Amino acid sequence: MLLEGQVRIPSGCAIAGVFSRSGERMAGDAIIRSIEVMHDRSNGLGGGFAGYGIYPEFPDYYAFHLFFNDTVCQRKTELYLEQHFSIVSFGEIPTAKIPSITNEPLIYRYFLLPLPDKLRASQLQEEEFASRCALHINEKIDGAHVFSSGKNMGIFKANGFPEDVGRFYQLDRYKGYCWTAHGRYPTNTPGWWGGAHPFGLLSYSVVHNGEISSYDANRRYLEMFGYKCTLKTDTEAITYIVDFLLRKQKLSLEEVAEVMAAPFWSTIDGMPEADKQRLSFLRKRYSNLLVTGPFSIILGFDGGMMILGDRLKLRSMVCGDHGERFYAASEESAIRAICPDIEDVWSPEAGQPVIVRLNQAPKEG
Repeated sequence: MLLEGQVRIPSGCAIAGVFSRSGERMAGDAIIRSIEVMHDRSNGLGGGFAGYGIYPEFPDYYAFHLFFNDTVCQRKTELYLEQHFSIVSFGEIPTAKIPSITNEPLIYRYFLLPLPDKLRASQLQEEEFASRCALHINEKIDGAHVFSSGKNMGIFKANGFPEDVGRFYQLDRYKGYCWTAHGRYPTNTPGWWGGAHPFGLLSYSVVHNGEISSYDANRRYLEMFGYKCTLKTDTEAITYIVDFLLRKQKLSLEEVAEVMAAPFWSTIDGMPEADKQRLSFLRKRYSNLLVTGPFSIILGFDGGMMILGDRLKLRSMVCGDHGERFYAASEESAIRAICPDIEDVWSPEAGQPVIVRLNQAPKEG
């Protein structure tokens, strides 16, 4: 019989992030080294990265990253894109041969601007137009999957261990002011290319460690507003919650955290009246977007990053600050792998966001 300490319980996936508040662009090899330290938190069924500021030559264009099962669905998708966007550049995303990365789909990148007449006819804001097009492809074109759709950012993911995925995509050739990473350990959903993290919509990207027991309630609510959860993992719902609350409902990041990781009613009852009224309103107004179950997430967005854990702190998360750089990871070792001299290290409070933006110090909500 195995004794305590002789069996490893990894507490799920591995997540990591590094952010340069000065906007200095960092090569992607550092984030690979960070996530590689946590190799045993993954099982080879998914790894991925998001980088921000990586396309300075096309800063104002939507960068759609797509998986295609075959050239038939690729052509259908390209015809759709040509009907809605001006395609200023496109091609295969460069990759390297990695023995452990197999069965890869066709992987392409398109830099796009909405066609002015199509945008006017839609009567939509540009971001809503672009997001609807990405969601349409994922739902309606069999065998095609938009896995990244933001401006001056990109998601890179695959079925494999994260360090292999990073080298497969040659991330050392990219530079960005923000990088996030994920090593997947799926428990009740399949391991496949589209199901790897990060999940993204427009400039939002999410890496997540945990299991969302509120998935069905979250999904049903989101589908009333046009979102379709087609990718067989609960992290997709988190991404759409963020997009809905931030972009459509115009909430602040702090308010998004108060919706997703809302305090218990007993806690709210003991708060000062102003806080009590605000949190009561958010809990009632967005009750179907409360995220329950163990989780820790890193949210990347244009110009910033947010760290958030569940309200019971059931998944690990460590943050660190050194000079102009902010770090976050499931384990302190992942931070020290790329910043061995770091001294300012802490673990965020349960349900409390840590938000960092360009040219601002970290702020814990």
